[in-house]
Amino acid sequence: MTIRPKRPVDRRLLAALAEHPVMASLVGVEMADRFTTTSTPLGDLEATVRRTAAAGKIVFVNMDSTPGLGHDPGALTYLKGIGAVGICSTRAAIIERATGLGLLSMQKVFVTDRSNLHRSLQSIARSHPDLVQLMPAVVLPYVERQAKELGVPYLAAGFVQSPADVVAALGHGAAGVCTSDENLWELRRSALRAS
Repeated sequence: MTIRPKRPVDRRLLAALAEHPVMASLVGVEMADRFTTTSTPLGDLEATVRRTAAAGKIVFVNMDSTPGLGHDPGALTYLKGIGAVGICSTRAAIIERATGLGLLSMQKVFVTDRSNLHRSLQSIARSHPDLVQLMPAVVLPYVERQAKELGVPYLAAGFVQSPADVVAALGHGAAGVCTSDENLWELRRSALRAS
């Protein structure tokens, strides 16, 4: 099953992943402070998104884990208005709406077994995300062929804890990884090749 995105993925994002294959997953204001290397206090999502974007970062917001956003279609308009470039969600309907508003979309799928993989592929085929986030990263050797057949760039997430994990994910065709491990955020692809 080959799935082609409805539009080309943002070139700036692909260029960033080409050199910086680690997408930081920020959980809470404190992590945002460390990621943007400034210490201005943050009190809400809007300030976090604006400050992270001002630091030159490409901002995706996880709709599923951000309190107050949930299934609300108005949340997507709000996120676009405050400077988010894209959203991440497990929900196909949210992915479809985000694409319609011009936001980049990353569909998160949890692969727990073969039947779950089949359902996930069907969901991706319906929603046409710009990116897919496959979780956990340790399943990549088992789903690499199906992931490549998607025709959509995919990122590995979950249990990415070392440079070796990043190298393994890239070796299995991932465009990059997502991790909350701050020690990996500044990794460059060129440094991974050298080691």
